Amino acid sequence: MSKRRLGPSIPIPVLRALQALGEDVRDARLRRRIPTAVMATRASISRMTLHKIEKGDPGVAIGNYAIVLFVLGLTDRLATVADPGADTVGRTLEDERLPRRIRRSRSTPPKEPPGP
Repeated sequence: MSKRRLGPSIPIPVLRALQALGEDVRDARLRRRIPTAVMATRASISRMTLHKIEKGDPGVAIGNYAIVLFVLGLTDRLATVADPGADTVGRTLEDERLPRRIRRSRSTPPKEPPGP
C-alpha cells in the first residue's frame, strides 16, 4: 500500500476489508485467466492502478474498483454493499424510535365512518 497520508488515518478494519477485496479481485481475475494487461485495458485503467486495487490500496478511487468488478461480472455484489435490508444496526435503531403507544389527539374528534 501507499506510504503517503490520505487525510485522516484509515481504521485497521477498513484496511483489512480493502486488502481482502483486492485479494478477491486478484483471485477472480486469475480464475478467469485474464492477464493484468488485458484486465487493465478492459477496465480503462493502468496496470499500476490494477496492481494497487489487487493490493487493496485505499487511495484508489472507488469508481476504479467498481469498473474492475464490472469487468469481472461481479457488479451485482457491489450493489448490495450497503443494502438497507442487511443493515441490522440501522434496523435496531429504527425499531427503538418506534412509539410504544399511539394516542389520538384530544382536540380532534373521532371520524365518523362513511354512511350509505
